[in-house]
Amino acid sequence: MQNLNISKIFHEIAEYLEMEEVAFKPYAYHRVAVALENLKDDVGEIYEKGGLKKIKEIPGVGKAIGLNIVEYIETGKIDYYEKLKKKSPVNLGELTSVEGLGPKRIKVLYKKLDIKNVKELERAVKLHKIAPLFGFGEKTEENLLEAIKFFKKAKGRILLGEILPIAKDFYKKLKNFKWINKVTIVGSLRRKKETIGDVDFLVSSKYPKKVMEFFVSMPGIEKVWGKGLTKSSVRIKEGFDIDIRIVSQKSYGSALQYFTGSKTHNIATRKIAMSKGLKLNEYGLFRGDKMIAGKDEVSLYKALKMKWVPPELREDQGEIEASLKNKLPQLIEQKDIKGDLHCHSEWNGGKHSILEMAEEAIKKGYSYLGISDHTKFLKIEYGLDEKELSLQRKEINKLNLKFKSKKFKILQGAEVNILKNGLLDIKDIALKELDYAIAGVHSSLKMPKEKMTERIIRAMKNPYIKIIAHPTGRVLKKRERYQLDFNKILRAAKEFKVILEINSSPVRLDLNDQYIRSCKDFGVKMVINTDAHRKEQLNWLEFGIGQARRGWAEKKDIINTRSLLQLTKFFK
Repeated sequence: MQNLNISKIFHEIAEYLEMEEVAFKPYAYHRVAVALENLKDDVGEIYEKGGLKKIKEIPGVGKAIGLNIVEYIETGKIDYYEKLKKKSPVNLGELTSVEGLGPKRIKVLYKKLDIKNVKELERAVKLHKIAPLFGFGEKTEENLLEAIKFFKKAKGRILLGEILPIAKDFYKKLKNFKWINKVTIVGSLRRKKETIGDVDFLVSSKYPKKVMEFFVSMPGIEKVWGKGLTKSSVRIKEGFDIDIRIVSQKSYGSALQYFTGSKTHNIATRKIAMSKGLKLNEYGLFRGDKMIAGKDEVSLYKALKMKWVPPELREDQGEIEASLKNKLPQLIEQKDIKGDLHCHSEWNGGKHSILEMAEEAIKKGYSYLGISDHTKFLKIEYGLDEKELSLQRKEINKLNLKFKSKKFKILQGAEVNILKNGLLDIKDIALKELDYAIAGVHSSLKMPKEKMTERIIRAMKNPYIKIIAHPTGRVLKKRERYQLDFNKILRAAKEFKVILEINSSPVRLDLNDQYIRSCKDFGVKMVINTDAHRKEQLNWLEFGIGQARRGWAEKKDIINTRSLLQLTKFFK
């Protein structure tokens, strides 16, 4: 948890420095912030073992940043950060969450209109004070109003990718506490929702007082909202609440089903119980006063003549009927994945070399890894041109000779940019030499629905394009998807045998669950990729798997569950 806390502070320090137009330093802080996000070991433990010297071994950490980290570990705050906040009383964390606003624009808004938060920004937009400012204009003002609405809708929600590591840390500590028999993460986090409001734990213990004392005194807790023998609630430093509930062992299954939700799924299961003359609640399934099930979830569903429903499906979207008819899908699992086809390397701004990415993939038990660096239009990502792709191919061929004995292969792809007119930014002669090509939209995101749809379909018609990356372009909590006729995209994908990506990046999770289900029903194949820019991000697959399961996806629906031979045949 300390890693994520410090990372968040460093990102904000970088943004404050960008506002002040300080050179070089912002990049240094951003770089270390990303390194901390992906660090496997806790910085506190690193410091305990080797002091400042060991801290300075973290990528990008010099003496000044190292001392900042040490200060946080020892005191829980960073004086340099507090001074920057006082100097510029702008709520950067809030304002940078609004699409279209970066530190430089925020500085202009503060200096010209004294805007310090989203509430003041919204007032200024509605009074049309933004458009006259240099570098803004009417279109920017319109876009900001749209972005503010989206921000307000997403406020109070935390990304699955941000909250899950923290919840797992708490889970591990609770699981290891000797007075706890059983503990499970419940609620929307168990159902792998894209964004989460708070974290809920269900616990079984004969010693509730000892458990609650331990829980409310755990590291990282900022405030105790309430403490009792069956329920306690706290707020942690990361800005969200964690609740814990203690139930008896005999009711654990029914409580697990009840507190996992969703509310609509629970209402439906209670109606089934009532139709059978039974009563279902968090304490068990009862016939009159006699409890007939509830110790575990499987027996609870069985008593209702239902198959156990995976948590990701519990949204009352047809899973009740499928369970009653024994027609639930055999959902995809992480072990089914044979490789990742959307990864970046140091060739175009990624952190690690192709070799390092491949070695990490081998550790994960993959049979193949696809390197799909950006192409030339995306200059901010150092996109590769035709000549550079050819040079990269030579490196990949050399590495594949090295990996031959390991039964592992690096595939060369490319994340090609779909230009405004639907053409691609790389010539076909270069695409032809790749093992496959991915195409994605990275610019002109606010096109009308019909034109955006035509743009993507035109790219899909290119015979070398096998995958469409992050197909709807959304960024969770930041940007809505672009306007798109998804039914037309589905028809084109089926006609031209193009695969749609489930992008596992926690800020994207694109496709969403409803679109995944539409793909499945329509017979369009999908791929679960991480879009990793560093080797640690290959672990993002977990989020894509959760998303795929929420969309009812099975192994047969996902092409990177296939062997290398099957995959290359499919691409050809």
